[in-house]
Amino acid sequence: MNELTDFDIVIIGSGPGGGTCAWALSSYGYRVLVLEAGPAYDPHTDYMLDKPEWEQFKFPDRAHYKGHYAYGMMQKLESRWDKLRSWNHIHGRFNKTDRRDISGYHHMRGIGGSTLTFSGEAHRLRSDSMKMKSRFGVAADWPIDYRELEPYYCIAEQVIGVAGPDNDPIRFRSKPLPLPAHQHSYSNMRIIDGFRKLGMNMVQNSVAILSKPYDNRPDCNYCANCNRGCPRQDKGSVDVTFMKKAVDSGFCTVRTDCQVTRLEAGSYDTISEVQYVDNKGNTNTVSGKVVIVSCGAVETPRLLMLSENRHAPDGPGNEYGQVGRHFMETVSWVSSGLHPEPLGSFRGISSDSICWDYNAPDAITGVIGGCRFAIAASEAELVGPINYAQRVVKGWGRAHKEAMRRSFGKVLTVSSICESLPHDQTFIDLAPDEKDSLGQPVARIHSYVDDMALRRLEFSADTIREALHASGVEEIFEEYGTYDFFSSTHVFGTCRMGDDHRESVVDRFCRSHRWKNLFIVDASVFPSTGGGESPSLTIEALAIRTSEYISDMAKKGEL
Repeated sequence: MNELTDFDIVIIGSGPGGGTCAWALSSYGYRVLVLEAGPAYDPHTDYMLDKPEWEQFKFPDRAHYKGHYAYGMMQKLESRWDKLRSWNHIHGRFNKTDRRDISGYHHMRGIGGSTLTFSGEAHRLRSDSMKMKSRFGVAADWPIDYRELEPYYCIAEQVIGVAGPDNDPIRFRSKPLPLPAHQHSYSNMRIIDGFRKLGMNMVQNSVAILSKPYDNRPDCNYCANCNRGCPRQDKGSVDVTFMKKAVDSGFCTVRTDCQVTRLEAGSYDTISEVQYVDNKGNTNTVSGKVVIVSCGAVETPRLLMLSENRHAPDGPGNEYGQVGRHFMETVSWVSSGLHPEPLGSFRGISSDSICWDYNAPDAITGVIGGCRFAIAASEAELVGPINYAQRVVKGWGRAHKEAMRRSFGKVLTVSSICESLPHDQTFIDLAPDEKDSLGQPVARIHSYVDDMALRRLEFSADTIREALHASGVEEIFEEYGTYDFFSSTHVFGTCRMGDDHRESVVDRFCRSHRWKNLFIVDASVFPSTGGGESPSLTIEALAIRTSEYISDMAKKGEL
């Protein structure tokens, strides 16, 4: 067993939390070690968008890096919610059973984490979504308010190069975004017009996708395939922004293909060392003055629960049984239809247009929790001929080819992401009988979509259908939602931040209430999800704020 003690800060994970902390702390001059379970992807050689067969490949995540998860019993489906079943006009219902099925937790391992495959959306959380408990009696209040986080949003936006509209009447901004918004694409103007007919307003989206050259990266070429990996590096994923700057500082060391297996809780309420297995199968330990866990809302609680010992019988941070509780998942709906005109809907950024009209927690009549609507042809993978041939156009042979020629570029897709609220049936624990390749129990995901979430989903689906028809769509041919499938990219809440140590895992600076040198910086600390905002920018803002706090405490000798 090798012993390494040459670092001030040990960071586990290199996504929007860990990667941003690595940049911020290395810029302060601290010696940072980043341990990443996945590989470092090379945008020039690993991504396939320049190949003729590009559509046959999603993001090239390698099978042996994929996380493995167990799932609790999924809920029974009820006929009263049949309008929320996923279907396609060629294949019928995707889930033909009477119980919710598992599409999966779509977690990404590798330098950059989930931002490797995200569509680039860079949203700030609205302030009234941060006080859900005091206003509506649900979830929990954030121990900080929007104005405390706002300066750190500005820093994150400058680093990644966010492009967006000048004014946001919902979210106060002290500094302008660094880049102008992307213009609405030709096809999306039809959807914008459809929403306008419903009395709703679609605006330019804020995205970490360059509208002009910035920071030695080129502007976007509008290929509409952000989630397959960006070979041009115009998408502001963490690997080409925060992590690149951290490594360039000379103060950050990165070790890939290193699976952290436990945190060793020691005496004096500190984490004494981090244990990990490297790419040769060797077990190593490393210690640091500070340990930051940034593995996401499923893997972070798993690591804490795996790290029990005599000092932490239920795992560090779990003194009051809060680790793994309050799990919040992606609640979403997507509808796609054919427009009669050739629109070239395969062009553009993944989502240049968004509607925030029902984003507020009380915006939907009779429902707690908001939602947002956005363009989604790219995320639905309806930008290439293979998916058209398999999902849009029926038949075979010459007639099929002729129908393909008539249909290609005419698909319009709209999605919605809704607020997710915690309840007792959604949580993470350790699987009793499933283990990973290292012999450790995998995380078990317990998911249940309650009636309030289904009412949000119903409102979303009805609104999207109306908007598509108002946009000129004659036939909706496919719909997909999270009523009959567990399918999550955005997950939250399992190590909640708060002022009361009995009801939360970390404090307002993401520091463990008990373990003095342990910090958690990822979406697991979110007390609420917001009404559909993409979480990466908020995680990055929290990471910058937490790093500043760590530096301040270190200077005072309090770490």
